[in-house]
Amino acid sequence: MRRPSIRTGVAPRPPDTLARLRTRPPDGTKLIAGNKRARRDYDILDTFEAGMVLTGSEVKSLREGHVQLADAYARVDRGEVWMDGVHIAPYVNATGIGAHDPDRTRKLLLHRSEIDRLDLRLAQERLTLVPLRLYWKDGRAKVEIALAKGRTKGDKRHAIAERDAAREIQQEMGRRRKGLD
Repeated sequence: MRRPSIRTGVAPRPPDTLARLRTRPPDGTKLIAGNKRARRDYDILDTFEAGMVLTGSEVKSLREGHVQLADAYARVDRGEVWMDGVHIAPYVNATGIGAHDPDRTRKLLLHRSEIDRLDLRLAQERLTLVPLRLYWKDGRAKVEIALAKGRTKGDKRHAIAERDAAREIQQEMGRRRKGLD
């Protein structure tokens, strides 16, 4: 049994509850999987939120967090957006007809105007569609896809150098604010 705090008279929360409260985004979404590799390998120009067409066993597998986005990409084909390369592991309790193909192509749900805008930009410029994160929003699985331009090795090094310089500046400002230098 937890004892109340001396100062407030209220029992303190366990540390795991505090961590859970800090990590949950304020907009009511819950992250399933992220794609850090996409942010490193691409310059993100624009992002879109899309729904996904899933089977029941895929939804249950997503609830357990068994998904990989590492080599995933999306494409526009005949006015529809499809996502390839996403691996959703088979649900343990689904067998036979209820099971799903883990590497199947999945349809993304977007508004017609968004699909047309994506198709136009993909045709005009050398861009690609990459999924950034997969998350729950109001009980539905959503994917955030980005219109992105691939980075060269030099671009990646330049981005890392900029990030390191910004971090050093912030650290120095913090030291000066504390009066350590």
